[in-house]
Amino acid sequence: MTSSTPSASILTNSDIAELTAWRRDLHRHPELSGQEEETAGRVVAALECTHPDRILTGLGGHGVAAIYEGSGDGPTLMLRCELDGLPIEELNPELPHRSQVIGKGHLCGHDGHMAILAATARWLGRNRPDHGRVILLFQPAEEDGAGAARVIADPRFAEITPDYAFALHNFPGLPLGHAVLAEGVMNCASRGMKITLGGRTAHASQPETGISPAPALARLIPALTELGTGTETDDPAFRLVTVTHARMGEPAFGIAPGEAALWVTLRSRTDAGMDALVNEAEALVGEAASHHGLTTAIAYQDIFRHCENHPDAVRELTRALEAEDIPISQGDLPMRASEDFGRFGDFARSAMFLLGSGENVPSLHNPDYDFPDSLIPVGARVFIRTIRSLCGRKT
Repeated sequence: MTSSTPSASILTNSDIAELTAWRRDLHRHPELSGQEEETAGRVVAALECTHPDRILTGLGGHGVAAIYEGSGDGPTLMLRCELDGLPIEELNPELPHRSQVIGKGHLCGHDGHMAILAATARWLGRNRPDHGRVILLFQPAEEDGAGAARVIADPRFAEITPDYAFALHNFPGLPLGHAVLAEGVMNCASRGMKITLGGRTAHASQPETGISPAPALARLIPALTELGTGTETDDPAFRLVTVTHARMGEPAFGIAPGEAALWVTLRSRTDAGMDALVNEAEALVGEAASHHGLTTAIAYQDIFRHCENHPDAVRELTRALEAEDIPISQGDLPMRASEDFGRFGDFARSAMFLLGSGENVPSLHNPDYDFPDSLIPVGARVFIRTIRSLCGRKT
């Protein structure tokens, strides 16, 4: 049995100061999904001093996995964070460590998540697990939904396939240091649907000689939106369709348009619900195009499966949170926002929890958001408690 006393001393004051400075350096140098080469290099440099048994680099792109072996047989436990920033200009002129990269920012807190795993790595460097092994995965390309799939597709993933997988995400609006955790669906499935409608241009004085996509576009925008069932994710039938972009023709007064593009985000509570929603959305597009004599092309990107928390993994996290005296609630789950961590649930008993980053602070993806450094030791303590429970380290 592990102690129920909060493990306040797992990191020294020097550790916390150095990890805070490192997190802020990451914040200054964000890189977008699939482009995280320099970020990965900073991660490797930070991990080397903890002397992992192996470090895998270039995993599924720019992913990094540090492996810490125990002395006996046991489960493989994976802790995962994200490397990528966002294509959003940071608007926080008073922040000393604001982004130095125009049009890019760590405005989702992935820099803080990396610092939490780097803190866990420091503890592992001093306290190898008694049995089993611990994998710290710094995953690329979470924001566009491609990273987890690429990591899993990398042949080297077979070397580190976990029995348990855990992650956290900071969450503005929740009291600082409080947690949200529950069994079942944690994050909804979503995908971006890109619709192209093809017709034929004409002179604006003779639109009847062409085929305009305007009527079909005007029909599809409300029809696709109406496929949604509302905004309450506690409804098993929850679906949401959001129009994010529309374009038609050229910016000219003399040309009737011959082409249009419509982008929508499809969202559902489960993967099965997504399959049904995709079929219905494609049918609407096909009907509108056929009625107006248009060609169609449909492509998908930013594909996220739903993320589901396994009961066994939830129990382990609950024990760790309770041992650290962190208040837990079930919150308003599942989240409408998507998360590609769910793909690891195909291989492992997995769970993610939310860690509150304050009630009256900017939201995730806001241009003035910044991760609260005080969460670095809090998140690390939870992960370390989990390691101690599953891999036997009791000190």
